[in-house]
Amino acid sequence: MLDIAEPLHRWVEQGRDFAVATVVAVSGSAPRRPGAALAVDTEGTAVGSVSGGCVEGAVYELCRRALADGESVVERFGYSDADAFAVGLTCGGVIDILVTPVRADDPVRPVLAVAARGEAAALARVVAGPGDLVGRALAVRPDGTRYGGLGAHPDLDRTVAAEAGAFLDAGRTGTVEIGAEGSRCGAPLTVLVESSVPPPRMIVFGAIDFAAALVRAGKFLGYRVTVCDARPVFATEARFPDADEVVVAWPHAYLERTDVDARTVLCVLTHDAKFDVPLLERALRLPVAYIGAMGSRRTHLDREARLRAAGVTRRELARLRSPIGLDLGARTPEETALSIAAEIVAARRGGTGVPLTGAHTPIHHDGTPLPHPIGAGIGTTS
Repeated sequence: MLDIAEPLHRWVEQGRDFAVATVVAVSGSAPRRPGAALAVDTEGTAVGSVSGGCVEGAVYELCRRALADGESVVERFGYSDADAFAVGLTCGGVIDILVTPVRADDPVRPVLAVAARGEAAALARVVAGPGDLVGRALAVRPDGTRYGGLGAHPDLDRTVAAEAGAFLDAGRTGTVEIGAEGSRCGAPLTVLVESSVPPPRMIVFGAIDFAAALVRAGKFLGYRVTVCDARPVFATEARFPDADEVVVAWPHAYLERTDVDARTVLCVLTHDAKFDVPLLERALRLPVAYIGAMGSRRTHLDREARLRAAGVTRRELARLRSPIGLDLGARTPEETALSIAAEIVAARRGGTGVPLTGAHTPIHHDGTPLPHPIGAGIGTTS
């Protein structure tokens, strides 16, 4: 439910009671992943989604029932024929949904405030096990602050808090199996851990016209976007009003002093050797999610030769997406931004970038990135 923390926190501030339905398990081809949520308040207002429309009506009624009787429940929704009137998924998948009322003393409430501010927190809830434990919650923050508890064996809270902290460190959402006594002992419990972490970063190097369109695409995808260029006449907030930050600095110097992590994406649009070679020499040795560089194939070959001369290894060069973007035939800045954004999504989710029509690849991927051979990038030219 942390993906809809902001509207839920507003409800909390307004004193509105509500129930939340959360996807806790998925098998097959399902439209939403664990953690996706739909919430309904006492006035019948709904926010969020658990299935993209297939079972929303039935889940809405489950939330209304939870508000009335105060009980938590787990329901499973599977396949139904698209022409049938039965409630179910038309995609062939199966989803399990936890529906819980959120009470005044619920530990969910303070963690919603934390997540709504964009701060890190993890929420752990029992989704399978003894009936009196289902729906109980415990939340943790990176500094060890803890909200709520499961109210069972004293070791259980410590174990769940530790597991939630590990999920939070990795920025992951998923389930974990734990014994009811906090180890492998006792009746087994399944706990869903949702992580709310600050938005990932996109750093766009090169304050060119293509960068403005890419900034908008990055914001649309949920990134916190920085534009960096050494030329103050181009790197201005007036030219990039949608950016979270505009920095005037040599790109490699800025990269050395700023914070990046395993979710950060770096887009090098300068296609000027004096800027991008020292930048990429450093970038390709950082544990970031994506590194792409704009330029023609001739520019790419020259850049690659300069990077090898600077000591960049073949293994490090294999991480570079160059020319940047997928082959969409892009011409305009907006089309080019779309091709870059598409490649970033494919790299993050493990997609192939091929058309789904006629293909035998899965529609939904597990998020495992694909290997990227040296020089295999295709996309925009400049």
